[in-house]
Amino acid sequence: MTDPSNTRMSIAADPLVSVRNLRVAFRLDRDHRFEAVKGVSFDIPKDTTVALVGESGSGKSVTSLAILGLLPAENSIVDPASEILFGGRDLAKLPPAELRKLRGADISMIFQEPMTSLNPVFTVGFQLTEVLRLHMGLTPPQARRRAIELLDEVGIPDPEYKINAFPSQMSGGQQQRVMIAMAIACEPKLLIADEPTTALDVTIQKQILDLIAALQKKRQMSVLFITHDLAVVGEIADFVVVMRNGEIREQGRAQQVFENPRDGYTKALLMCRPNLDRRPMRLPVIDDFMSGAAHGPRHTEERSRGISPVDPVLLDVRNLCKNFYTREGLFGTRTFEAVKDVSFKLPKGKTLGLVGESGSGKTTVGLTLMRLHEATSGQAVFEGRDLLAMSVKEFRAYKRRIQIIFQNPYASLNPRFTVGDILTEPMMIHGIGSDAQERTELAFELLQKVDLPEVSFYKYPHEFSGGQRQRIAIARCLTMKPDILICDESVSALDVSVQAQVLNLLQDLQDEFQLSYIFISHDLAVVKYIADEIMVMNEGRIVEIADSDEIYRRPREAYTQRLLASIPKGWTGVRAGA
Repeated sequence: MTDPSNTRMSIAADPLVSVRNLRVAFRLDRDHRFEAVKGVSFDIPKDTTVALVGESGSGKSVTSLAILGLLPAENSIVDPASEILFGGRDLAKLPPAELRKLRGADISMIFQEPMTSLNPVFTVGFQLTEVLRLHMGLTPPQARRRAIELLDEVGIPDPEYKINAFPSQMSGGQQQRVMIAMAIACEPKLLIADEPTTALDVTIQKQILDLIAALQKKRQMSVLFITHDLAVVGEIADFVVVMRNGEIREQGRAQQVFENPRDGYTKALLMCRPNLDRRPMRLPVIDDFMSGAAHGPRHTEERSRGISPVDPVLLDVRNLCKNFYTREGLFGTRTFEAVKDVSFKLPKGKTLGLVGESGSGKTTVGLTLMRLHEATSGQAVFEGRDLLAMSVKEFRAYKRRIQIIFQNPYASLNPRFTVGDILTEPMMIHGIGSDAQERTELAFELLQKVDLPEVSFYKYPHEFSGGQRQRIAIARCLTMKPDILICDESVSALDVSVQAQVLNLLQDLQDEFQLSYIFISHDLAVVKYIADEIMVMNEGRIVEIADSDEIYRRPREAYTQRLLASIPKGWTGVRAGA
């Protein structure tokens, strides 16, 4: 491991924040503690952006919460020797009343999920003016005028109208902009952004990155940007601090970390994410770099993609439409066309990528094909039969042959079932296996397929990481021996290293069983790696459909070009917002 003391960032003599020997532990019970942050030291210079990078559980968010004094008092322990120096004061030792004065005024934070940070029962205007009245002492009319100015500054359209909107009436990108407006309202010296773009579409992500970069430059504030995605870091950061298991593995200027990384873990994070320029047979994973190999894995062979006219068609979707109806007034109804006249063919053993922004209709297409939504019109022809025209009883025989992997593995697994129950219940319902013993043996085989030990059979979902839970969800789909797997944003919530493991697993299963995938995602780099053909959707319609390499080389439509231009490029020497 690289000694972080030898890689400390070269900075000005008077940094805005100096973190020295920060140690944070959590009480598990009376006799046991878990050390989440282990002697971390780094500086945040004035008027710069520092990126804190690492996988889930690396200690990034705990470090940021320690700076703000927001760690849970009931079970967190900050080592007395730890120092967090800001403006001549040690934040680690300030009384709560003093910290409250700093929070929101001198130091503010943007959290990852705006819907859990914004109060759903108050308008965004009320929540924004509350910050201004509390910290700046403005009168209600003054606070309202300033709130409108802030909404306009962060790019909210028609701010005089939107100030009266509730969070639920705004898109995810607009909600995040409101959070940014609240964070900069009191002109803080330090803005902490904790994974502010993780759940956003690629176009909205670029807008938020550009906005944060522009605000940082305009207001000359410092930004601590927390993320697991080094491609995003390369577009926004001046300095990079890489963490793993509560320790700093490497830190330095962004150019040095990207062009000449010293630590194997940093190299792994840079290489695990799919590259738009090449498609190796297997994506490298963390272990490839941490096992002692000097230069990481040697995956030199490229995987070819594409669809030929001779590939047998497994699913033929024709003129698929799906409308939703809402009540309007006392007797009226309003129609929303979510999917409009969508047609495509899915060959056996191939992957169709569905891309587009939120609300484009991607997920509705997948759920309608599964008949989790009933189609308004259209056909889905599978082995000569229209799946959408079958009765419920007829469709039951086909249901097991088309399975879906949902985005959130935490919500899609029953927490009261063991993994064994989760895997054997579908087999029992569909008559797979002659008895419980045979079904158990099949479950053990599937766990081996998804690289989980047999002991997992007896455990509960909460005992697994996010990537492991997604493997369990994939194993559950495989119990049905499906022909088609619909992957609905199935890797978007995962760390880049875990994402690489799951993508490799999906590719191995396709190679072995000739599975066909409909891969729904807003991450265009991932889709480019795994898809043979890509279908771009916008507002329920197909904008463009072509082979994956062709659509990236020569996108025909302006909407596709805009999506591709928004992909984070990593380190290019040009910062976002420039």
